[in-house]
Amino acid sequence: MDVGVRAEVAALEGMTPRELRKKWREVFGEETRSGNRRYLVKRLAWRVQANAEGDISERACRRAEDLANDADLRLRAPKTARCADGEQVTGGVDSSDQRLPIPGTVLTRKYKGKTVSVTVLDDGFDYGGQVYGSLTAVAQAITGSHWNGYHFFGLRKDR
Repeated sequence: MDVGVRAEVAALEGMTPRELRKKWREVFGEETRSGNRRYLVKRLAWRVQANAEGDISERACRRAEDLANDADLRLRAPKTARCADGEQVTGGVDSSDQRLPIPGTVLTRKYKGKTVSVTVLDDGFDYGGQVYGSLTAVAQAITGSHWNGYHFFGLRKDR
């Protein structure tokens, strides 16, 4: 590594986050959303070296694109269920979760003096005429803050 580049990379370690963000604008030509000092130092050091010594080869870049195009983005197969006639159905409420009652069940709970009712559907949960994908989303709509939906409605495994 060139002595000038080495000195520039070493200087990054002593910079404040504000100075690193300014350097980022100079090197990348755009603003950064990050304020994480370690991240900024690492990325700036890489870019300074790449600018001085050259970026990755065209061959390596093409290979990376090929690998990305061949990658299977789905990490898990879709959840499946069988109908009474044996036909396979995907999606909907996760029927493998034993805490969930069957579709059509109405879950009720008192919250801040009001009775809250949620209907379990095949493909989500109905609350106030709107369908939600999870009990957590319903609990958040009711309370305005994050709650575990199973906990909010008392559907934990230990009960």
